[in-house]
Amino acid sequence: VQLQASGGGLVQPGGSLRLSCAASGRIGSINDMGWYRQAPGKERELVALITSGGSTDYADSVKGRFTISRDNAKNTAYLQMNRLKPEDTAVYYCNADVRPMGYALAYYYWGQGTLVTVSS
Repeated sequence: VQLQASGGGLVQPGGSLRLSCAASGRIGSINDMGWYRQAPGKERELVALITSGGSTDYADSVKGRFTISRDNAKNTAYLQMNRLKPEDTAVYYCNADVRPMGYALAYYYWGQGTLVTVSS
């Protein structure tokens, strides 16, 4: 199972970006999918989470600006980021709780990270 994150880049304050996280491989089922971020000198933190049923949770710092969604048919999660601020600058990592095909248990997998830079 692999997670491929994409969509990062340089954007001006107030701008928008959409991140994608595609899971591939021998996937039996996917439970929670989430986005984390790590800014320079800081610990990795949860940004947004979405369950298999579509329930969502967000860090207080991004509520009202970011929206997480998923397409279960494509095994893909998205993070729509609006009204971006310089403090949103970080490497964004996707994470998914995946039960590989043929396995009884699920495991957490990480994507490779995509850099988001918010600067004028």
